[in-house]
Amino acid sequence: MSEIINNREQQTIKGSIVEVEREKHPEDQPGHPVHTFILENQAITKLVETKVTVHLEEFIKSDSPESINKLLEDCNLLLDIDKHYSRKENLLFPYLEKYGIYGPTNNMWRIDDFIRDGIKDAKRLLANYNGESQAVIDVMTFVINEVLNMVYREENILFPMALMNLTEDEWIKIAHESDEIGLCLIDSIEEWYPDRKAINENTLSEGFIKMETGILSLKQLELMLNHLPVDITFIDQDDVVRYFSHGKERIFARTKAVIGRTVQNCHPPRSVHVVEDLLRDFKSGIKDTEDFWIKFRDKYVYIRYFAVRDESGKYIGTLEFTQNIDPLKAIEGEKRILT
Repeated sequence: MSEIINNREQQTIKGSIVEVEREKHPEDQPGHPVHTFILENQAITKLVETKVTVHLEEFIKSDSPESINKLLEDCNLLLDIDKHYSRKENLLFPYLEKYGIYGPTNNMWRIDDFIRDGIKDAKRLLANYNGESQAVIDVMTFVINEVLNMVYREENILFPMALMNLTEDEWIKIAHESDEIGLCLIDSIEEWYPDRKAINENTLSEGFIKMETGILSLKQLELMLNHLPVDITFIDQDDVVRYFSHGKERIFARTKAVIGRTVQNCHPPRSVHVVEDLLRDFKSGIKDTEDFWIKFRDKYVYIRYFAVRDESGKYIGTLEFTQNIDPLKAIEGEKRILT
C-alpha cells in the first residue's frame, strides 16, 4: 500500500506543482499558520531522523528491553503529530474546499489516518512485546516513510496551493483558531501581525429573539448555550454545519472553519459512511435519535444525535449533543444542601 501511495504521489507532484513568483512570502513571518506548520515539520523530521530511525536500527540489532523502551518513548512523542494533522484537516482543508480544491481532503486525510494508526499499532506492539520483532520493524518502517513523505507533500503541494488561494482574512482566522487544537512538538510561537492587523468581522446584533416560551437577546442566548456542561452542534437539512457551542471544556476540537462545511467533510473518510447512514435514517423518519458512548482520552463520552423536525414533522436538521459522563457515573447517595 505504501509503495502504491508513493508512486501516485510522485505522479501528482510532477503534474501539479507550478512555481509561482510571489512578491510577498507571508509564510516566512513567524506566527503565520504555514510558518508554524513548517516549524513543526522540522521538529517532526528531526525526531524521526535523529531518534526514531536510530532507535529502530538499534532494535533491529537487538530487541533488548532498552531498545524497546526507546522506541516506545519515540512513539509517545510521535503521537503529538495528531495536533499537526488535526489543524490541517479542520482548519486548512475547509478553506481549500471553498475554492473547489478537494484533493488534499480526500487523499491526505486518509494517509494521515494510516499514519495515526501505524503509530498506535507500533506503540501497542512495543508495550506488549512478545518477540514479534518483524511486526515492529514493518510498522515502524511504514511510519517513518509515510511521516517523511507527508512532510514533503505538505511543503511541496499543500502549502503552496493554500498560499495561492487563501486570503489574508482566512489565514488570520486559521491563526486565531489554532489554539483550540494546539501545537505539535514545539512549545510556542510568536503572534503574527499581518500587514492589515484588523479583521472585519460581523459583530452580534444587540437585538432580541422572541421564542414561544420567552425572549432573549442574542448575547444572552449565546452565553446561555456556551455555559451548558455539554457540547452542542447543529447541522441543517443540507448536512451543512451551522452552529456549535463554545464552552470552556470542549471534548472534541471544533473551529469556526467548520461553519458552512458539510458534515461529511468534517469526519475522517473511513467514518463518513456512519454519518451518512445516520442522516439517511433521520431524513427518512426511520429514526429520531441515535446514541453512542466511547472512551476518549481520560473521559467517558456520551454522544447523542437528535433529528430536529418542525411542527409538521418536516426534517430541519440534526442536533449533536456530547457530554463527559464520568462525573455523573461517580455520583452516589444524595445531596440536599448547599456546598
